[in-house]
Amino acid sequence: MRNLLGLTLGAALAAAIMVPSTGHAQDAECPVKVGGILPLTGSMGAVGERIAESAQLAFEHINEGGGIKGCPVEFILRDDQGQPTVGVDAAKFLVEVERVAALTGTVSSGVSLPILTSVTAPSEVVQITCCSTAATFTALAESGESGGYFFRTLPTVKTQAYASAKVASDRGYKRISVIYVNTDFGTGMVEYFKTATEKLGGQIVAEAAFNENQPSYRAEVNVGLAANPDAVFFVAFPQDGATMTREWISLGGPQNFILNNALRSPDYVEAVGGQYLNNAYGMDNASAGGPTVDAFRDAFQAKYDASADGPGIATQYDAAIVLGLAMNIAPELSGPAIRDSVRMIQNPDGTVVGTGPEEFAKAVALINEGKPIRYVGATGPVIFDANGDVNGAALIWNIKDGELGVENTLTIEDMNALFTEIDG
Repeated sequence: MRNLLGLTLGAALAAAIMVPSTGHAQDAECPVKVGGILPLTGSMGAVGERIAESAQLAFEHINEGGGIKGCPVEFILRDDQGQPTVGVDAAKFLVEVERVAALTGTVSSGVSLPILTSVTAPSEVVQITCCSTAATFTALAESGESGGYFFRTLPTVKTQAYASAKVASDRGYKRISVIYVNTDFGTGMVEYFKTATEKLGGQIVAEAAFNENQPSYRAEVNVGLAANPDAVFFVAFPQDGATMTREWISLGGPQNFILNNALRSPDYVEAVGGQYLNNAYGMDNASAGGPTVDAFRDAFQAKYDASADGPGIATQYDAAIVLGLAMNIAPELSGPAIRDSVRMIQNPDGTVVGTGPEEFAKAVALINEGKPIRYVGATGPVIFDANGDVNGAALIWNIKDGELGVENTLTIEDMNALFTEIDG
């Protein structure tokens, strides 16, 4: 595994990069510290490592494009191991010891939630996640309990569940077993998936929750098989998902798989065996097309000699760039000021700014001139609603001959029509 633990990206870059003055260095103490929390080890380590690479790339682009208020960024990344207690400890270290101005993280809703409620919201520190989709965050925002300090660049679990139900419906699956991670994310996914499946003419015939990092999931698999389903929906991360998929296959379960977005991973495919997954389909966030998306994908490919396909990669880049832009817009680097500036990165009358260091430098120049901007990023336009949520298109993916592929895309208009069909 690449050495990402305890990474302090900006410390090395600061010595090598001459950051152009933006006229605001006096407003910030250099370097500006931004925290990151991601699962670099544990069951989500393979996913988290790729996402961390995207965060690294974003902060490199921020520093090359002028930094924050004339200062380079020191990006301090900590490993949450996919565990809530570890994540909270990491957040406390970043907020209370390192005194970061803002924080990006993490993947699991079950880790992001206690970080928000026990660390970032009480400390008035903005937290932007690439990947946590549980409906709980929307409820906390609506009640005022999050203080407006939480944002996410990935559409919520409801979007994922409804699109996944359509995947099942389009393939004629009527009897579906669900095996899901026992977290806010997993339970929310099942709740919405069940609603959508029943509305679309199907039936959930068995539900089995599991706790992560177990050597076997045979008990949960047996619950799903006992209901005689014609398909199974796995809501899991790659390591656990591979284990339960292999057990499902070995016990003679139908090889009709619906997979959540975290399983859109070459590691999962390799661990299971591509020959068993030719009738596997899943949903992921879909990037809009266009030059800003292409520029990000090209930059990621050039940096890591790897594709930018995969859960959380594009949305993490956007999360980091949004922070960088909002912190430049904010009159000061306080939590409330940064929070109130996040939505200003998407001014409908603003000049479009995209991905890459040159575009970030262009944005900084416009901000310093007092001009509005409109960020169009690695996933397209990033528009936060009143609760810090975003809407988006859905990419329906498949696995053919051991390779991840794209089946089709549900546009935002398609998703709105699906919401209307299910919710009335």
